[in-house]
Amino acid sequence: MSDLPRKAVTRTAKLAALPLGFAGRSAWGLGKRIGGLSAELVGHDLQQRTAEQLFKVLGELKGGAMKFGQALSVFESALPEEIAGPYRATLTKLQEAAPPMPTSTVHEVLAEQMGEEWLELFQEFDDQPAAAASIGQVHHAVWHDGREVAVKVQYPGAGEALVSDLAQLSRFARVLGPLIPGMDIKPLITELRERVTEELDYDLEAEAQSLYAEELADDPDVVIPDVVHQCPQVLVTEWMEGVPLAEVISEGTEEERDRAGQLLARFLCSGTARTGLLHADPHPGNFRLLPAEESGDGAGEWRLGVMDFGTVNRLPGGLPPVIGTALRMVIDGEADAVYELLCAEGFVKESIELEPAAVLDYLVPVIEPAQADSFRFHRGWMREQAARIADPRSPAHQLGKQLNLPPSYLLIHRVTLSTIGVLCQLGATVRMREEMEAWVPGFAEDEDEDEGVGEGVGAGGSPEEPSSAAETPA
Repeated sequence: MSDLPRKAVTRTAKLAALPLGFAGRSAWGLGKRIGGLSAELVGHDLQQRTAEQLFKVLGELKGGAMKFGQALSVFESALPEEIAGPYRATLTKLQEAAPPMPTSTVHEVLAEQMGEEWLELFQEFDDQPAAAASIGQVHHAVWHDGREVAVKVQYPGAGEALVSDLAQLSRFARVLGPLIPGMDIKPLITELRERVTEELDYDLEAEAQSLYAEELADDPDVVIPDVVHQCPQVLVTEWMEGVPLAEVISEGTEEERDRAGQLLARFLCSGTARTGLLHADPHPGNFRLLPAEESGDGAGEWRLGVMDFGTVNRLPGGLPPVIGTALRMVIDGEADAVYELLCAEGFVKESIELEPAAVLDYLVPVIEPAQADSFRFHRGWMREQAARIADPRSPAHQLGKQLNLPPSYLLIHRVTLSTIGVLCQLGATVRMREEMEAWVPGFAEDEDEDEGVGEGVGAGGSPEEPSSAAETPA
């Protein structure tokens, strides 16, 4: 296997070939239509061929290209089902694996970061990587004290690759956009670029993971591996077995899917309230289902294992209360109150006037999961929502173009949409309202606005680290 392609000219050439390939296939598609095939059939074929080429290139390049692919992958539920199958298979490969770097390179990084005698820190070290991600790969090993560990080694040149790839991809945002209906690609790439420096620093990742592990140490439902050793480009954590969430999506039973979905929703809603950090990389490759320890009667339930804390949003007070308050108002049908709150928070610009009832109609379908006692997430529902927002002829599309997402809410918005995408891939039935009432400030109807939710956590203010991008809320 080759090393991570590091020369900017090589990476740029590969990425630059993508839109040229798209243009070539579009011309091919026009020929097919002239030959008598319907626009719908030709469009589906083009989308499938485009997806195959896109994710083949992203997987080979790793770096920012693969990071973009992983972020995009959770939205495959929005694709028409007849082409989602091949697309899904390609995306799953991105989530779980990528071509590994040579063993000699791995040893060089370990020696540079941990010292020439690095091997003495381990009882065993497997040179064959157990998993690969966008900026590093993971090796299974046994630490000197006998603990099984995961050793994440950063690819040399990963920083340069991230910056170069995302800068190049931002130029193609308009071309890449049609891959996922209703998804604005450019703000996603912009936000990924702004997180580059933080994600490259494994010391920061270790700090975030340690905080989560400490706060959730006694949690019966969620497992966070402890940090064992850290360096700027090498991170050693406790090893975690379990069933990859991608495998649950493809082969899991209904019970496993529902359990995974419930735990994922609980982690999304409760994690920030309990730690002040939002885990901001919710693609299936970062989650496992683990068998719970058996109780006294011999019964046990699955737990959710969570990995990769390289991308987090720091929200010391938890989620902004305006989110829960606005969602509750939408459920209660309080159109004027919702509109007034959205205007005050900058979701509606001062220069724009909208009809409160129309805004309410736009939002109601999005919060369906929180209205019922339980809600079954599924790909059909996701496609309906994507089509509603993406169709230029629809009132929802026209209204969505006039709404504004304040930069400070961008990452929260993306994480929420991504988690919903994974829940739809699972096809899980989830008691979302229950989790939101327990953990989301402002959502519970009988909640005192001056008091916190969940386990006594205070209500949060605006997010502390805003992104500079803007995105239309969906």
